Amino acid sequence: MSNEEIEKPEDTQEAVNDAEEPQAQAEPEQDSEKLLEDARNKADEHWNELLLARADLENMRRRHARDLENAHKHSLDKFVNELLPICDSLELGLSAAHKDEATLETVREGMDMTLKMLLGNIGKLGLEQINPEGETFDPELHQAVSMQPAEGTEANTVISVMQKGYSFNGRVIRPAMVVVAQ
Repeated sequence: MSNEEIEKPEDTQEAVNDAEEPQAQAEPEQDSEKLLEDARNKADEHWNELLLARADLENMRRRHARDLENAHKHSLDKFVNELLPICDSLELGLSAAHKDEATLETVREGMDMTLKMLLGNIGKLGLEQINPEGETFDPELHQAVSMQPAEGTEANTVISVMQKGYSFNGRVIRPAMVVVAQ
């Protein structure tokens, strides 16, 4: 073989290698561009998810604030509704007391019924009356105003109640003011 023949394949080989190099360089550039585009798409997707999460959080905060405000506004609705029949009863009692045929007995009966209605309605809400007459003195429920000697009564027994106490859902709001036997 001649030198020309030997050189030609090398030239041809170099030409083939030169043609492959730009294609090999183009492939990494295309891969990196594709990876960069994918990363940008994912970043945009995550940004949109973040914005949605922030909007949801803000909406939840507003809803919670509105619900809390409504709870404060309407927290006494049930209590007020329980008091309305008592107001009606008091008004009826007053108008009946102003009539000429009103007697002391009918006014007392009306007041008794109204008081029973009041205690029943507030009892539904958890308010209980503490009336400890004849019971053993309990400093957590009663406040001793004075102590008196009492024959036939054990020491530390409530003789009389000056003012009834009240508890609300098991917690003493006002202790009963009592006189205790010595």
